[in-house]
Amino acid sequence: MSRWKFLLGDVDLNRDLVLLLSVGGLFTLATALSSTFVNVYLWKQSNDYLPIASYQFAIAFFQALTFVIAGRLAKTVDRVVILRIGISFLAIFYIVVLVFETKTLLATILIGAILGVGNGCYYLAFNLLTFEVTEPETRQFFNGFLGLVNSFSGMLGPFIAGAIISSMIGNKGYHFVFMAAVLLFVCAVVLSCFLIKRELDSEFNIKRVILERKLNENWRQVTYANFFQGNREGIFMFVISIYIFLSTGSEFALGKYGLITSLISFITYYIVTRIIKENFRMKAIFLGGFLLFSAVFVIAFKVNFSLLIIYGAIISLAYPIILVPYLSLTYDIIGKSYKAREYRVEYIVIREVYLNSGRMFSIAVFIVCTILFPAKQVIPLLMCLFGTGHFMVYFVMRKLEIKHA
Repeated sequence: MSRWKFLLGDVDLNRDLVLLLSVGGLFTLATALSSTFVNVYLWKQSNDYLPIASYQFAIAFFQALTFVIAGRLAKTVDRVVILRIGISFLAIFYIVVLVFETKTLLATILIGAILGVGNGCYYLAFNLLTFEVTEPETRQFFNGFLGLVNSFSGMLGPFIAGAIISSMIGNKGYHFVFMAAVLLFVCAVVLSCFLIKRELDSEFNIKRVILERKLNENWRQVTYANFFQGNREGIFMFVISIYIFLSTGSEFALGKYGLITSLISFITYYIVTRIIKENFRMKAIFLGGFLLFSAVFVIAFKVNFSLLIIYGAIISLAYPIILVPYLSLTYDIIGKSYKAREYRVEYIVIREVYLNSGRMFSIAVFIVCTILFPAKQVIPLLMCLFGTGHFMVYFVMRKLEIKHA
């Protein structure tokens, strides 16, 4: 027991917390194995940014829409059931990619819609369960340890997948990797069956939580912060993987990039979880946001694999530094908002709508600009513009009125 206490810190673990971490780990491993390579898979079929950007926009749009629908459903159906529905849609997504042609713009939008529905159900349920399973004293541990698991999965997944894809002829490697992801999603569904059934709520009152933005300054700033976070994530989620493939012509290089960056992130998450205390959260958010913004200039105007590795190393240090305190603060603000327990579903829904709205905004700008101007000229400028996203989170979150115990 003392050995585990040394590794985990002074945290009381319960059964549901461990199960939820395990489900999240399987989900992350399946995603790490496959999702990065979907962008490259689509690029190899079109050699054009438009289908990939449209695919990403469809994901964000349907993810936001599904959050609202799943949020209403969560009031009458156990959120663990919604979690299983989400994971099932993710499995269906990879089956569709395997079975059907995805060369047309319409096809990429349709598969993006399927993935968006799956992500919406999964993240709504997972975020809600996180809010219910953790307490303020275990929340930072949960977010940090989940980041640790995500980084470990991020090390193994892309590296193994990249090696498999590169070693097989044609698209056979992609088919193998996508099937492995389906099996991992199935395992996550089975494991979710052991989560304790949660208490259901009676009404879905999203209007009251929207009104709370006007009455609660802290909650309003959190929604703005999520919009800015989404601004960066929107285009960086696919541009970097395409840059790596174009720089090297190899999926295995993408795997090596994932291994190196996730190893750094893995170590950083462990350290950050142990050392960042409540009174240092805002400084950590500033430092992480500044590093993420600064990293953009490493690759904005000149791209090669060495520079991409440097960029990856910087953001791998920065993300744990900003996300652990930022997510913990977000859940703490929600927990102290009006009727947080009764309206926790609505708070999670609104947060995700703002996050995905930020993604849609940056992707929409990307699509318009790459249609009107040469991609090589406009993408660096867009990266500098939307690369400010996480840095802006600090300037929004610093306005929070926080009372320390």
